Amino acid sequence: MFKGPGETAEFCRELRERSFEGVDVVVCPPYVSLSVAVQLLAGTEIGVAAQNVHWERNGAFTGEISAAMLNELGVYGAIVGHSERRQYFGETDETAAKRARAALDQGLFVIACVGETEEERERGETEDVLHRQVSAFEPDEHLVIAYEPVWAIGTGKTATPDLAQDAHAFVKTLIDAPVLYGGSVKPENASELLAQSDVDGALVGGASLDLDSFTAICQAAVPVGS
Repeated sequence: MFKGPGETAEFCRELRERSFEGVDVVVCPPYVSLSVAVQLLAGTEIGVAAQNVHWERNGAFTGEISAAMLNELGVYGAIVGHSERRQYFGETDETAAKRARAALDQGLFVIACVGETEEERERGETEDVLHRQVSAFEPDEHLVIAYEPVWAIGTGKTATPDLAQDAHAFVKTLIDAPVLYGGSVKPENASELLAQSDVDGALVGGASLDLDSFTAICQAAVPVGS
């Protein structure tokens, strides 16, 4: 919940001046800032996605936004099942899957988030949790999975590159989809994380709020030789 329309406009104006050749870049501002982001990033290769989406097209769901509404705005896609939605707002595997299906049926791309808590990791349940969460989603050419270990979000902790690689490789045994890493990704650790063979990109949190920081992470994802 950062960057209203004014801050988003400033961010996007500067962002469109940066070079991101060889890497796919998507920004996911709050609902109130989606329209200005779409307008200012029009004509660029930078996509704009929402942070959430509802599974119904319309109805008595006060406070929710449908995939059709996002589509009308010109939005590229949506995140579903983010750990903060699961932790604070009662998101479940079932509701995350319903949101994903609605967005995909509307022609949007979906970044579906999965990941274990620190307690689940300590109990050795990481693979069980990932299996349950990933299995809720149906394979789709427009579906991307984001592995975000909950214990590494906003804590300053980061999965080691080897740990991230192992989790990503396991997720890919469950579903045929690109897998992003999300968990305290910063310019200092992005290159090493993104160099892992099964890490296909990053879902960047706090480090995306600063333009130079976000740019550095995006550039760390550019394939060698591009």
